[in-house]
Amino acid sequence: MVYVLLGTGFEEIEALTPVDLLRRAGVEVKTVGLNGKIVYGSHSIGVEADLTIDELDVSDAEMIVLPGGLGGVASIRGCQKALEAVKAVCCLDKYVAAICAGPTVLADLGLLTGVQATCYPGQIPNMKDALVVPDAACVTDGKVITGTSAGTAVPFALALIEALRGADAAKAIAD
Repeated sequence: MVYVLLGTGFEEIEALTPVDLLRRAGVEVKTVGLNGKIVYGSHSIGVEADLTIDELDVSDAEMIVLPGGLGGVASIRGCQKALEAVKAVCCLDKYVAAICAGPTVLADLGLLTGVQATCYPGQIPNMKDALVVPDAACVTDGKVITGTSAGTAVPFALALIEALRGADAAKAIAD
């Protein structure tokens, strides 16, 4: 199961492109509303989450995904249950993925120390001890996958598929 965290102000394309492409690849995905079942993104698009953060149990997680959007990232930072879920997925040695400003949450949690990662260029100073790869659309380092921005949502989503289902599955969706 892949869980995508949706906090008020999330960047819609960074959340929904991975959901769409992962589901096309046959991966089970659930969106998780941090502020209730209906969550509004940074462009005032309301999305009905599959479950709320109070219903989340990551014991079956293959991956957790943190979209960007400054409001969405602030929502994640302000939600202790979301932060605990991210740490729990990491402790289970499963994939943790984040795009745009989302990787800064991973940096805050100490999950990027010595890890190659990328993020939105304006957020590079907030990446702490990460080994930032500034010119990459997305970077995979072990069980951590990071992406740069809304414009890289498709390559980011394909990297998630490749990690979970292999390069052939990612290529099939890309084609």
